[in-house]
Formats: sequence, C-alpha cells, structure tokens
Amino acid sequence: MSGTVTALVVSYMTGPRLVECLYALKGDPGVTGIVIVDNGNPPATEDWLGTFVEATPKAQLVRLPNPGFGAGVNAAARLADSDFLLVINPDCVIRRGSLVPMIAALDGAPVPAIAGGRIFGLSGREERGARRETLTLPRALGLQRWTLETDPPPPGPIRVGAISGAFFLMRTGDFKSLGGFDEGYFMHVEDVDLCRRAHQAGGAVIYVPEAGALHYGATSDVSSAIVTAHKAKSLARYFRKFAHGPVKRGLVELSVPFISLALKLRG
Repeated sequence: MSGTVTALVVSYMTGPRLVECLYALKGDPGVTGIVIVDNGNPPATEDWLGTFVEATPKAQLVRLPNPGFGAGVNAAARLADSDFLLVINPDCVIRRGSLVPMIAALDGAPVPAIAGGRIFGLSGREERGARRETLTLPRALGLQRWTLETDPPPPGPIRVGAISGAFFLMRTGDFKSLGGFDEGYFMHVEDVDLCRRAHQAGGAVIYVPEAGALHYGATSDVSSAIVTAHKAKSLARYFRKFAHGPVKRGLVELSVPFISLALKLRG
C-alpha cells in the first residue's frame, strides 16, 4: 500500500460505539490521520473526545453545530492533508488490512473513483446498501431491486451503481473535484448522490469485498421517525436534482408522496 490516508468520522449522539470506531482507526497502521467532527454529543462524550485527541498525535477534533452529515464530512476533508480520504461512520469498526485492497481498487480506475467495502453486522452477514444499483424511482418505490447483498459475493472488486457512505475511500483530489458531498442533504442519500455524480463525470464506483467494517447500526440517539423523515426529504431532493425535462420532473413530483409512504411501510 502506498499513500497517506485520513479517516473522517462525523459523530452525533453516537454512543459508546464511537470509542471502538476510533480505537480501531488509531491502531490501523494504514490510517495516517483522523479528523473527528463532533456534530453534537453529550458532555461526557465531548470530554472523552478531547482526551482521545490529546493522546493521539494523528487525530484532530472540530466541533460544529450539526450542519448535517455531508457538511460535517466536507469540513473534515478540508482539514485533511493526505492522498486518500476514508469516510467511516462512528458506529463502524474497520477490519484491519482493509485499506490495502481499497487503494489497489482505485489504482488505475477512471477518475473520479470511489471504493466501498463490505459492511457486515454482528452476525457476519453483509448488510443492505454496501453494493447497490443506480437509484431510480421504481427502486425507491420498492418496485425493483436496488441493493445487491443477496447476490453471491464477488471474487474481487466489481463496478456497481452505488456504495454506502458508511465506509468508503476516495483520492482526496477526486473528492474535491466533485465538490465533496452536496450539503443540501442533511442526512441520507448524500452518498448515492456522490456516486451518481462520479458516474456522470466518467468515473467509477467500485465494491471491494476484501475490505470490511463491522457496523453496529442504530446507535445514534435519534428517533426512527425523524430518520425516516430526513430520508424521505433527501430522496425527494435527489430525484428533483437529477430529473431532466418537464416530463421527468412531473413524474418525480407525482412520486414523492409515494416514496414517503414506501419508507414508512418498510420501516
């Protein structure tokens, strides 16, 4: 593996899993820097983060008034001075050695390129979202399959429509060339948006099964109703953004209420 890697971790009311996430990054020799964004945490967690950064020379901390996940990642990326950026959720624990195959997958890939790893739960099974098709209205409405976790695991890196924002690697220059995350999304779908823009720019989105992270999930102290509402709002923004022409825009406006309903029924 060659190249420096800064891990970007945005935390909001994450809970104790944040400790595991950060210690795994601290102990991984491939991670040369860590930027932690405190988007809002209890005082005890804020104190612990301060202590962790003081004891970890490669870590730095920025505190923000919760402008959203994408905006938090963008703020962290501006502080990074490395060849690559690793975006990882605060409730994810990186599997040691994952950076080597991710960097290898980016080597020679058309720019801008994104490499996402396998995300698995405590059962060891792959979770939804780590490899996906390109998001379309039928897929958002549940009329077509979107996620690919039930497919047999590929023997190596493969091109996909989208990966998960919970665990992915990009060249720093590629992330900046795309303008980072669209900060119009507060939470959810900003990763799908980034992947679509990478495709439109002639780049590649790659799923790397040899790379992995344990995802605890549902650790943030935020109600499911609030999360679902943000997801529906983000999906509406996504489809409006990429709808070209009056017919497609009209179809999006007709579909938006049904997208919200589909999310509630699935939840």
